Amino acid sequence: MKAADVFTTLDVELHPDPARTVIRPFNFGYPDAFAAGRPTRTQAVVSRLMALDEPMRERMLGLLHHAMHERHRNVDDVFLRRFEEVRGDIGMVVEKACDRLLIGAYLSQEYAFESAALFNPSIVPVIDQDPNDNSIAFVLSLRGVGEGHISSVTFRSGTWDGARGLHLDPVSTQGVPPRIEQDDAAGWVRLRSDDSQDISETVIFPTLPSQRQGVEDLRLVRFIDDDGTQSIIGTYTAFDGRSARAEMLRGIDVRSYEMRPLAGAMAGYKGMALFPRRIDGQFVMLGRQDSENIWLLRSDDLHQWDTGEIIMKPKYPWEFVQLGNCGSPIEIEEGWLVFTHGVGLVRGYCVGACLLDKADPTKVLARTPSPLLFPSGEQRGGYVPNVTYSCGALLHKREILLPYAIADEYSAFAVGSVDDLLSVME
Repeated sequence: MKAADVFTTLDVELHPDPARTVIRPFNFGYPDAFAAGRPTRTQAVVSRLMALDEPMRERMLGLLHHAMHERHRNVDDVFLRRFEEVRGDIGMVVEKACDRLLIGAYLSQEYAFESAALFNPSIVPVIDQDPNDNSIAFVLSLRGVGEGHISSVTFRSGTWDGARGLHLDPVSTQGVPPRIEQDDAAGWVRLRSDDSQDISETVIFPTLPSQRQGVEDLRLVRFIDDDGTQSIIGTYTAFDGRSARAEMLRGIDVRSYEMRPLAGAMAGYKGMALFPRRIDGQFVMLGRQDSENIWLLRSDDLHQWDTGEIIMKPKYPWEFVQLGNCGSPIEIEEGWLVFTHGVGLVRGYCVGACLLDKADPTKVLARTPSPLLFPSGEQRGGYVPNVTYSCGALLHKREILLPYAIADEYSAFAVGSVDDLLSVME
């Protein structure tokens, strides 16, 4: 068997949808050279609004309701919460709830969070399933790109039967913005989307200064600690427009998540992915700290990463420019199965795999000399041409479901067996 024959592509694709929107804060100000000695732009807008007569403000409220209530559930609550966020900055007392709602709407915007691209998927099984079940339920995360090339995280759910039977649950038309609760003592920021009725409604868009230009490439893992506690944990890249750093997301339920930055000398880089359990009592990660090789990191603290070592370097032409991990390692009987990405000619991204020793994952037991998935003639073009990429795969018994991105634009799915994959490694 050839490496290119290991996986079979399914007739299921996920494409960006500009109709899916979320309401997020809208901030504006004067350029620094023109800001001194005058009210803020927020104060100016509120003053103009409140100078209108009451019948006009009521007509505006009617137009707002007609436009927004069709697309967003509980939208009045969203605008009123936005008013509370800016209450101290508007420079006047506003008594009526209808006026507060209008002010909140002026300081909000409707954002199409996946209008340009929907890619770099990661997948994780739902907690507390029987591994012997014929089908496995999963959560899929995707990177959505909207206006300004800003990345957010959106989710899907579904089931897979271990073969070609892949079912994705219907996607809600709603997008629910998170409410932010800061816990400085614990170091977490909690995001609550209380109005989400299923996970496809939950959107994680940039909320912290470190994320101003994007929350990118979430890599999910079902982590089982030594005491048997299971958690859905993800690592992602926070980008502020100038620098990137690794941060961590921990799932509470389909509506609530906690986020915090990772610290340490190894944390300021892309691509970090957590092993699904401790090894020798330590947390273990993969990453590509030098943008060329795969690194293995160990730590006694889940949030502090200071040391690491290179375990795998580019070897074959399709990975001469860069070699990195895709998602988190998958534990199989033979060792740790890791999907990799390689960058070669004309910045082409291909997907391969390697097998690490179970007891000592610094040891590479085997790897694919040829790519498993690569840009074909039909799938070459897109938002970023010549890219095939994944942020994680799903194992069910001895079968693999591999969601992957094409041209940084949309996502597809492929299935294959562990045995076939191992057979093409050397």
